[in-house]
Parts: sequence; structure tokens; C-alpha cells
Amino acid sequence: MADALKRLSDEGVAIWLDDLSRRRITSGHLAELIDQQHVVGVTTNPSIFQKAISGGDGYEQQLADLAARRVTVEEAVRMITTADVRDAADVLRPVFDATDGRDGRVSIEVDPRLAHNTRATVAEAKQLAWLVDRPNTFIKIPATQAGLPAITEVIGKGISVNVTLIFSLERYRAVMDAYLSGLEKAKAAGLDLSEIESVASFFVSRVDTEIDKRLDALGTPEAKALRGKAALANARLAYQAYEEVFGSDRWAALEKAGANRQRPLWASTGVKDPAYKDTLYVDELVAPGTVNTMPEATLEAVAEHGEIRGDTVRGGYEQARADLDALAGVGISYDEVVQLLEDEGVDKFEVSWNDLLKSTEAELKRLAPPEA
Repeated sequence: MADALKRLSDEGVAIWLDDLSRRRITSGHLAELIDQQHVVGVTTNPSIFQKAISGGDGYEQQLADLAARRVTVEEAVRMITTADVRDAADVLRPVFDATDGRDGRVSIEVDPRLAHNTRATVAEAKQLAWLVDRPNTFIKIPATQAGLPAITEVIGKGISVNVTLIFSLERYRAVMDAYLSGLEKAKAAGLDLSEIESVASFFVSRVDTEIDKRLDALGTPEAKALRGKAALANARLAYQAYEEVFGSDRWAALEKAGANRQRPLWASTGVKDPAYKDTLYVDELVAPGTVNTMPEATLEAVAEHGEIRGDTVRGGYEQARADLDALAGVGISYDEVVQLLEDEGVDKFEVSWNDLLKSTEAELKRLAPPEA
């Protein structure tokens, strides 16, 4: 059943699960995915935690203990989420050890309400790294304008980072620059660069969702012919940018000092449009040295009927550029779309985080012992 996943892994794509819950850990299901489905990492985000904790399975006792201590809702959420990430990191530790720290990673995101505050993001990243206290953790920092200097600062302190919510090619280049600057700071501080890892989460399906909506509104034959092309084109050109940056003299000097490449990670790979094949954003984004983080439904779809046919990225740069140019030709502004998607991405995670706070607060009140 997992032959397609094995082929994907053999092509140099690290398979990560885009989901986490306490039940998935305690039931042994996460360990099963690692053992049988070639899963070598886990990503989380505020929406995933909101769904898991609101579902309630496995959190009752910890919530009751936190209620007894009368902790704040903010502290409760952090204690719950970091406990899940810590336990998942322990499950993945053998993968981390076997890959010399390359994989076996679990990501946890800074409070999304801090996305536009550099100093607070750095402070939160340091706190999360301390709270989880596992070497195979990634701290997720959004690629907002305020996030870029935070990435440099956090990498410079030797903390591994998953940069999230990247939509544009220009911002992706800025993210890679921020990573290299952080490595240079870490090197100047005498840190061991070989212990610092990073991935850059480049979002895929949301690009098609927004652009296809605009193409449908235009309704012309030229517009209809471009449906479903923007996301793959964008991602392929991101990989081209990755090859350029990590083929530079600046990178060569850091690599000589022991630094690791910041891998491109394909995020938002669940297909939203039923007209498209459900493995589209996996089959068509195969390239060495990448990560694909999949929701469980996509992981199962790839295992069952994925078509892994070798590298589907590096031969397509010219066509990818032509596809993006064609969008401009029908009047769709790339810059406007990617900025909208970034703003929406931050907003959605903030809404999920606030929902998580509200539902946790309700549980703490329900479970609180009577006043003495």
C-alpha cells in the first residue's frame, strides 16, 4: 500500500504529517505512520490544535489539573500544546537520530497574534524552545515583514525554525536571506552550525483557490485554460530560487562551516477543488531535498494512488514562468493575490487561536473546583 510513499521518499522528499492530537500520540497511530507510511515529521498550527483540543479526546485530566491550579487560559493552552509537541518529538526521536537531525521534527507555532511584532516573536520562540525542551523541535515563525528579522535573530541564537505562511517568490527570497543572516550571526557567536536546521513552508493549494476564483469570474476561454496552474508554477519557481540561493558563494562559505540547507517545504497540499486529482500537489512537486507536509487524507490518497514518476519540478521552470506571465496577461495581479493570502493566513490562525482560548477557558471553568 505504501509503495508510492516509499517512491516519494526515495526521490528525496521527506514526508511529514500536517496534523497532531493527543489521541494520535497515545493510541500509537503516529508511531504506526512512521513505521508503515514513511512519515518522518509532524507540523502543527493553531487551527490543528484548536480542532484537537476542542475535540477533547485525551485532554480532560490535564485540563482538570490546570483548572485546580487556577492557571490562566493562556498558560493552560501553552502547557497543553507543548506537552503534545514534546510527546510527539519523543515518538519521532529515533528518526531524528537516524537522519542526523535532518528529520524526526515536530513544529510548534508562535502565538499568531504576535505575527507583526518582531521582539515579541523572538521572545515567544525562545520560550517555546525552552518549554518543549527537545532538540527535534522546530519553532514556526510566520514570514511577515516583522517575522523576517525575528527569523534571523532566532536562528542566530541556535534555535531551529520552520518559516511558515510563505506565498510569494519575493518573500521566499527574503526568508532565505534571513536564514543565511541568522547562520552568519550564529557563526560569529561561535555556535555549532551543524545543529541548526530550518525549513521554509511555501503554501500551495491556497494560491490556486484564490486565483481560480478570479479566473472563473473572468470566464473567458483564456482564463479557464489557466485554472489549476498557478500554485504549481509558483512552487516550481520557488524551487528555482532555492537552487540559486543555495548555489551561491555566500551559502558555500556557510556550508563549509557546517551549515545545513533550509529545505523548501510544500504546505497546504490538500486539494481544495474536487475537479483536481487529490494527489496533485504531491505528484507534481517531487524534487530532491524537499519536504511535503500532508493532511492525513492526502497521505492516504498518495499511498493508494499517487503517481510518483521522478522529479516533476526542475524541468518546468520555463513553463512555470509562462503560466504566471499568462495570469498577468488576463489582468490578475500576482502581488495582490499573494499579499491577500498572507493577510488571510495570519488572520485565520489568529481566529483559530482565539477560538482555542475560548474553548479552553470554558473547559477550565467547567472543571474548576468549588471556591473554598
